[in-house]
Amino acid sequence: MLRLGAHESIAGGLHKAFDRGVDAGCESLQIWVKNSRQWSAPPLDDDAVRHFQEVRERTGIGPVVAHAAYLINIAAPKPELYAKSVRALTAEVERCETLNVPYLVLHPGSHTGAGVETGLARVVHALGEIHAAMPGYRTQILLETTAGQGTNLGAEFEHLAYLLAETPENERLGICLDTCHVFTAGYELRTPEGYAETMTAFDHVIGLDRLKAIHLNDSKYPLGSRRDRHEHIGKGYLGEESFRHILNDARLDGLPGLLETPKSKDLHEDRENFAVLRSLVD
Repeated sequence: MLRLGAHESIAGGLHKAFDRGVDAGCESLQIWVKNSRQWSAPPLDDDAVRHFQEVRERTGIGPVVAHAAYLINIAAPKPELYAKSVRALTAEVERCETLNVPYLVLHPGSHTGAGVETGLARVVHALGEIHAAMPGYRTQILLETTAGQGTNLGAEFEHLAYLLAETPENERLGICLDTCHVFTAGYELRTPEGYAETMTAFDHVIGLDRLKAIHLNDSKYPLGSRRDRHEHIGKGYLGEESFRHILNDARLDGLPGLLETPKSKDLHEDRENFAVLRSLVD
């Protein structure tokens, strides 16, 4: 089955996310690699990197997935924001490479009125720049499926397929599928037939071999609503059956399945969501 995990806080140091992961019952983990509310961060020092790697090895949690800051918009038509976003994303990839974090999840971005074709072309150019600047890097950028709010790109599988096809060195890219996002973008997951149709479409348009991580989030809003609001497992419009289909799909075995649901400091919500998910495995 999936290696279940959650996005955990790095407050107090990057390595602290592993301790929180152990407390919550994580097998895999998602983190920020810097303060997500800031454009830049001080360089990683050797002690912080060593401590991160030691605690990861001690806990056995993995794979570790990073999430890029939401500030980044490499689809931006405004040159200043575009350049700032490329610099910020480059820095995050560098931090992931230093920490030996294999995946960095990225929202493709928003075209802010310039149009889908223009926005996608900006993303292709940005990713090409980043790949050219970092030859031989192992960290893969994972383009995340989105709900399609406003002018956000990535709500249609065809958007992601275009980015995979057109980006230079595209073997360095993968996909992260978010259950809440694809559902509110209009892809059915609740019934066996709907789930099969959605995954067949994903495989045909993108390819299941490009899927490297899954965000396991229920939705506060219904199918096709284009709203991005996460809910606890089984308590939203997706319901438990959607997650039963995912957890029992042998094609997804071994992928990190990561919660991004609301939580308090004691992490009881993560533990409760994991209990529900594990109860759905046949």
